[in-house]
Amino acid sequence: MPPLRALHATLALLAFLCSACSTMTDRCVTPTLAIIGATVYPSPTEAPIADGVVLIHGDKIVAVGTAAAISVCADVPTIRAQGQHLVAGFQNSHIHFTEPIWEGAASQPAAKLGEQLNDIALRRGFTTVVDIGSHTANTVAMRARIERGEVVGPRILTTGIPFYPVNGIPWYLRDLPPEILKMFNTPATPAEARALVAKQVAEGADAVKLFTGSGMGQGKVLPMDTAIATAAADEAHKLGKPVFSHASNLAGLEVAIAARVDVIAHPLQDTDDWSPAVNARMRERGMAMVPTLTLFGSVDNIAAIEREVGDYARAGGQILFGTDGGFIPYRGTDEEFLRMGRAGLDWRAILASLTTAPAARFGESARRGRIAPGMDADLVLLSGDPSRDTGNFSNVRMTIRRGVIAFGR
Repeated sequence: MPPLRALHATLALLAFLCSACSTMTDRCVTPTLAIIGATVYPSPTEAPIADGVVLIHGDKIVAVGTAAAISVCADVPTIRAQGQHLVAGFQNSHIHFTEPIWEGAASQPAAKLGEQLNDIALRRGFTTVVDIGSHTANTVAMRARIERGEVVGPRILTTGIPFYPVNGIPWYLRDLPPEILKMFNTPATPAEARALVAKQVAEGADAVKLFTGSGMGQGKVLPMDTAIATAAADEAHKLGKPVFSHASNLAGLEVAIAARVDVIAHPLQDTDDWSPAVNARMRERGMAMVPTLTLFGSVDNIAAIEREVGDYARAGGQILFGTDGGFIPYRGTDEEFLRMGRAGLDWRAILASLTTAPAARFGESARRGRIAPGMDADLVLLSGDPSRDTGNFSNVRMTIRRGVIAFGR
């Protein structure tokens, strides 16, 4: 677009936003979608807006307020949401597109692929998902189809293929076909690690995942070489990408801390390794934790793992919601919310783990995570009040992605 036309377009958009965000009751706005009557939770820290109105133009929110303050034209498409509760779109910060159902994503029928994405994401309220371990090219192809509008699905961020220690493929992956195992990243030197990170980012990865502690079976964990992990993390950070770690135990966590990893993909299952000192060091590094408590639901020390998560949250550590869906077959979220509550996270902390915390972690707080003018129109309408029962975060009536109803009616 020529510079003068671009300037005119920008001024026109600003003029529209100014008029659409007006709170004058005698002004009729012209959004593309209106949501009226819901109790709106703008963010985890702001007071709810009773009998709220949210106006959307295209893929952006243009006005938020009360029904008394904002009037809406009669012919505007409207979602009447009395008795419902509106929050920003959720992010699932730990899933996997590794199941057979995702194979050949570039050519699967759009309806079939959309149904699968609906099941793992949209019907759960996830407008953004972070895949932290899959075949990069396949996941990037699926994302491209969503972005082109061929398939209805969430925004996808991916680490692509994880990085493992030399001779450190986890025991539960060793039976994969040889052609798949050959694709795995097992850098033997810091230089090789840097080159592989750069290659993977060039192929479309949005983050990097390191198995800083790889489970070898029979309780043995092989730590990644610290120099290799540090080189991989440094290269990712140089390219503006966050780094996830599967640590497994304290030795793996020590490597992650030394390498300045950003996110721990799971709490430590060996809770004997957990201590206030470890907690403090993670917090000082600014690391986030993904609880994935449903994954550990059947282990004997689940209560101690829940305390580990609660201790980190109470110490000010950042918590990111994640289910490990795609690795575990369970698609729901109700058990995860229940266990996060048992860990001591209240509804505000859980909402933050779904919205503002992941937006901040990925450097996107200016565009998503809150319900406010100018933010992305990714929203979730809940049939129950999450401030009264955190289980209501699972009661998704409708998911709106980029200003369009992607799930529900």
